Amino acid sequence: MASERLLVAEDEPALRQMMCDYLSSEGFRTLPAASGEDALRLFAAERPDLLVLDWMLPGLSGLEVARRVRAQGTTPIIMVTARGEEPDIIVGLEIGADDYLVKPVSMRQLAARVRAVLRRATATQQADVLTVGTLRIDFLGQTVSCEGKEVPLTATEFKLLAALARSPGRVFSRLQLMEAALGDYYEGYERTIDSHISHLRRKLEADNIIQTVHGSGYKLMPPGE
Repeated sequence: MASERLLVAEDEPALRQMMCDYLSSEGFRTLPAASGEDALRLFAAERPDLLVLDWMLPGLSGLEVARRVRAQGTTPIIMVTARGEEPDIIVGLEIGADDYLVKPVSMRQLAARVRAVLRRATATQQADVLTVGTLRIDFLGQTVSCEGKEVPLTATEFKLLAALARSPGRVFSRLQLMEAALGDYYEGYERTIDSHISHLRRKLEADNIIQTVHGSGYKLMPPGE
């Protein structure tokens, strides 16, 4: 059975109880929070393994909670919210959420997403630093350097680059890349990967690191080799 601790921040009592009960039945230990302030206090005191955050929390919003938690480290975050428009999803991902579920969501789906995000987090932790050619990715520090120069990236750009770098030379379709980096909830918005790739190329100052495979997607070629 799982033993990870999950902080569940949801202001609707019935839904919060349902989520906690179901996740507990799946073997997780749950820490319920009814507001953003409660969530931050619990996070500081308990250091949970993952946060499930509603966006529209009273007091501090779930988005602000995510921003503050992400500033302190890489604890996985899943947003569960009624805000399902593409701009909202992009904001949630850019702030550092690892997954984004739109209400109403089934408890089985929530538990499956929790397990998937925890698996990805564990895989990332197994390799603290990844070096591909002259590209260096520090997962603990969430930093990237290329040819010795630090490259500032958004949270989403970091995840996408990391997904490509774990399998250099492999061709990823747009949807596969989104799934590998962020989870399958992004299906239907996969074309936005083009803008992220464009930003990555500009920031890495080398168009040939991330190559376009026409009709298929993208691949990363080790720089400096």
